[in-house]
Amino acid sequence: MVQIPKPPAPSRTAQRPVPTSADVARLAGVSRATVSYVLNNTAAVRISEPTRRRVHEAAKELGYVPHAAARSLRAGHRRMVLMPAPAVPAGPLYSAFIYELQWALHRLDYTVVQYGGVGLAGDEAARAWAELRPVAVLVPGTGLGPEGVALLRRSGARAVVTLGPDAVEGAHALLMDHESVGHCAGAHLYARGRRRIGVVVPEEGGLDVFSRPRLAGVRRALHGTAATVTELPLAYTEESAARLAARWGDLGLDAAFAYNDEYAMLLMRALQDEGVAVPADTAVIGADDLLLGRLLRPRLSTVRIELPSGRDLAELVDRAVRDPGGEPERHKVLGASVVQRDST
Repeated sequence: MVQIPKPPAPSRTAQRPVPTSADVARLAGVSRATVSYVLNNTAAVRISEPTRRRVHEAAKELGYVPHAAARSLRAGHRRMVLMPAPAVPAGPLYSAFIYELQWALHRLDYTVVQYGGVGLAGDEAARAWAELRPVAVLVPGTGLGPEGVALLRRSGARAVVTLGPDAVEGAHALLMDHESVGHCAGAHLYARGRRRIGVVVPEEGGLDVFSRPRLAGVRRALHGTAATVTELPLAYTEESAARLAARWGDLGLDAAFAYNDEYAMLLMRALQDEGVAVPADTAVIGADDLLLGRLLRPRLSTVRIELPSGRDLAELVDRAVRDPGGEPERHKVLGASVVQRDST
């Protein structure tokens, strides 16, 4: 029988008082106002470098951390930007974009908080976000409706920004045209002489918001031609890819747009294991232009996707926070262009 050890007896040592900005000021030999200017990076007030150094050293020695609520009161609004975590695993391209965005918001003195509400969606998710009273909310994908936007605004959010294929009433929108990604891939394969084209549609939940428009883009590129399009459901597992590759001969396909580079690498390896030569028997193209695709043999052709810069989105958030009554902005983003390599 395994015994759970008892926790240690609580310490009788008196808890140390929480250090304040007044403590930092005394230790550094400056005023509280100077402490505030230094720790809040106030650009309008000139503080000498030695003084800044003394304040930072005193704050570090005391373990002083500025009070977020007090800073919000001084600023006239909160500084927390809420970013709900995506419902599906984020790929390298999106992760790099989010990293750049977080740094850009940090430089504008916002605190970025990611919210992982598994199982929450739409207006139900908006209620959970509203409880945290963020100054702005950046919503990836879709599912948020006008009622959810209104709820967030009533709770004090000055800006709601959506990143997806459609705009939502009352919110700023970065419109991401994933159909253009598929159109680029389909047009490229057709130009390379391919006429029996398969399109991978991931079976993982939540990805259909991206995969369905990409499939539609391939169909649009080939509309009016003699080429055919075959939908290929594929889970992101070696077993699923092996099963698809095993029936490749029966499908009679001479090309595949594999949704993105990760699925393309998975499919290409399975095809090669099955004895299907790439690109002689089947051309393969992905999307995202990941480094790993360039390391494959044959090197992977891809659709390069240009996401909006994190700095531009951070500046949009800041504009909206400063002018919460302004008209919602709409920006079409997500440029797409083919990078041809050896696999096509």
